[in-house]
Amino acid sequence: MAALVTFRDVTLGYDRHPAVHHLNGEVEAGALLAVIGPNGAGKSTLLRGIAGVLRPLSGVIDLDGLHHRDIAYLPQTSDIDRSFPISVFDFVGTGLWRATGFFGGIGQAARKRILAALAAVGLNGFENRPIGTLSGGQMQRMLFARVLLQDARLIVLDEPFNAIDAKTTADLLGLVKHWNSEGRTVLAALHDLDMVRNNFPETLLLARGPVEWGPTAEALTPENLTVAMRMCEAFDDTAAACAADPRSRAA
Repeated sequence: MAALVTFRDVTLGYDRHPAVHHLNGEVEAGALLAVIGPNGAGKSTLLRGIAGVLRPLSGVIDLDGLHHRDIAYLPQTSDIDRSFPISVFDFVGTGLWRATGFFGGIGQAARKRILAALAAVGLNGFENRPIGTLSGGQMQRMLFARVLLQDARLIVLDEPFNAIDAKTTADLLGLVKHWNSEGRTVLAALHDLDMVRNNFPETLLLARGPVEWGPTAEALTPENLTVAMRMCEAFDDTAAACAADPRSRAA
């Protein structure tokens, strides 16, 4: 399989203070990859870089010609403003912006697609509910419905199963596996080691820098997990900012 995402000495961070250091590697088209590591390991930062939300401090993230708008990115629910006055139907409908445009209208065909996506995640009858009234599990189902509509080759999920019930987790994990069976590339930042071992064949173990990347059984050894924890504990958040290199920027 050809690489869909290639990291070339990528460093990502905020205000030129690095959160992910010198990452090299390739994600093959059709991969099902877990990104795992201790708290503060840089998992969310890496996914933001892939999705184009965050520009690398140095190095290149090559998406094999894929535009950032063609990536389905599911942020953590804590990044969603639940007080925003929008209905479940209209929120999920934003997944069609690539096809309709920002100001495009929702016709009958699009309406049917939105309702079908809501049904696929178990939210029949929720279309008129304000998003602020949803429970944690319902909110996550809504976000997955939007991803369904985006119909993307590359799907990037940031802690998609965090703080939700077992039934919702099982349902949404089934969707992830279905997307991957269709040949889509799926990357997910996760923290549940058992879930990763049982469902994700490939893992990137991250601790501000790469610890191990490969088959999950080889990446998630006790030795590697100990190294990852020690690397994160030793990281100096007050270290000097990285020098900006104008020759090494994401396209």
